[in-house]
Amino acid sequence: MEVFYGKGVSDGCCIGAAAILHSNRAAVKNEPAASPEDEWHRYLTAREQLIARLDALCRQSAQSVGEENADIFAIHAMMAQDEDFNREIERAIREHRQNAAYAVSQAARGLADTFSHMDSAYMRERATDVRDVAEGLIRLLQGEHAATDTLPDTPYVLCADDLTPGQTATLDRSLVLGFATARGSLTSHTAILARSMGLPALVGLGTDAIAAIRDGDPVAIDGQLGTLILCPDAETVARLQQQQQAQSARAARLQHLRHTPTRTADGTSVKLYANAGTPKELEAVLACGGEGIGLLRSEFLYLDRTAPPDEEEQLAAYRHLLENMGGKPVIIRTLDIGADKQVSYLPRLEHEENPALGCRAVRYSLTHPNLFLTQARALLRAGEYGDLSVMFPLITAEQELRDLLRLWQQAEEQLRDRGYHLSKRIPIGIMIETPAAALISDTLAPMVDFFSIGTNDLTQYTLAMDRQNSALLPFLQPHHPAVLSLIRMTIANAKRAGIWVGVCGELAADPVLTEQLLRMGVDELSVSPPLLLSMREHISHIRLSTSHSLKETKKEISHATKDVCHS
Repeated sequence: MEVFYGKGVSDGCCIGAAAILHSNRAAVKNEPAASPEDEWHRYLTAREQLIARLDALCRQSAQSVGEENADIFAIHAMMAQDEDFNREIERAIREHRQNAAYAVSQAARGLADTFSHMDSAYMRERATDVRDVAEGLIRLLQGEHAATDTLPDTPYVLCADDLTPGQTATLDRSLVLGFATARGSLTSHTAILARSMGLPALVGLGTDAIAAIRDGDPVAIDGQLGTLILCPDAETVARLQQQQQAQSARAARLQHLRHTPTRTADGTSVKLYANAGTPKELEAVLACGGEGIGLLRSEFLYLDRTAPPDEEEQLAAYRHLLENMGGKPVIIRTLDIGADKQVSYLPRLEHEENPALGCRAVRYSLTHPNLFLTQARALLRAGEYGDLSVMFPLITAEQELRDLLRLWQQAEEQLRDRGYHLSKRIPIGIMIETPAAALISDTLAPMVDFFSIGTNDLTQYTLAMDRQNSALLPFLQPHHPAVLSLIRMTIANAKRAGIWVGVCGELAADPVLTEQLLRMGVDELSVSPPLLLSMREHISHIRLSTSHSLKETKKEISHATKDVCHS
């Protein structure tokens, strides 16, 4: 038995025969094209075929893993149509008489190198996307089959150097038990797709681990420990089988909580909502017992299109969402875009050396007020169809909030001038995602109806650490005392102002801190839909009436922080 260590994408485990995904693509040779014109048209044909495949993958994946996770294929299609990328390929074919496959490989190498050297971890990950697009084009140009065509028709654990999002999305879920890769990170698209598909998976095992495995070797994946076991012994197999049985039994047991109110053991009610990226996730929210939506990211309306959505289109989407939630609360976050999350048709800003600190979210809205006003009018009209609240992201100053509230009022006046009667007042909240917002939360609280603490960005900005950079994972401590102090301060100021406060970042689903958050005074937790039932069960065992000294609280937080540091 041999054990290899990587990064667990999910807590699941699996046992089965290994299937090695071998690259079957021949080397791209620099052979001159006989007819540059014919070669260019051959490339255009391959490009159209790839775009058609990517569009089909996007539609297929939207059904299985959600529209937000399927957007990667829309991004790949956009890359295949990028003017600069295609201009470079055409120049290489026409002027240098390169064959199409070689021209694609060279253009992709240059573009991927550019992305690889960018400061933003998000942009560095785009280098992988460029290589995936080039790989698809080259396969079509060389008439090769996909590597996944060689996989067995019996259940297997997939082992590979790396997997493209397309390969991951097209795996036969009735056969693949899990996968392990030498490369990759927890924030890669492949890892995100694997989590959405519920597959046990490991990334970052290293090339030596994959090289040691042969087709058919018995292997086991333990996502919780982040280990791949080659030729596991009987004791390990028994342990993992017991773990699988416990997971299945717990999943079945949790189903009875779907329609149960969320309460602590001593009867304190807690609002347990879900985070969502698109209206298509409504089914999952309701199926998992969500009491509402605590964070709907409105970016879904602006992606995979060539022009921004107008007021009527936005209204239709929001109305559909609210009506299908059947009166349950829905909190929609206004557009959070800009910097490294550019949309091609929206006005771009100058190149930013540090996009995480750049013009995004409300900063983008305030510099493009007409974009914000269109969304605000649609939201104001949608409020007639359900229990809607709206929140503004990434507030850092009182003046920013005043400017946004002024624009919101302007949108109301515009609608009244057009003859609309707005009978319902929509509660307005803000996201506390920066130390600045937390430190002035006493000033901000009287201006709004609620706070929602976005702990992912709050942790990132408090610790001055890029949360997209997988190399920093050992240092990124969401339980850091500074983060917890800012959360406690925010909650205290909200309570003094008489407004409610929720948490919608990763810490909302962190069972280590759930009791502490509730004791601090958090009214609402918003988590990923698959975590709703397990969180409801966890909360049902918490007894808030038990006396809890400040010394004990500090001790528990200290232990929690140490646990994260060692994990």
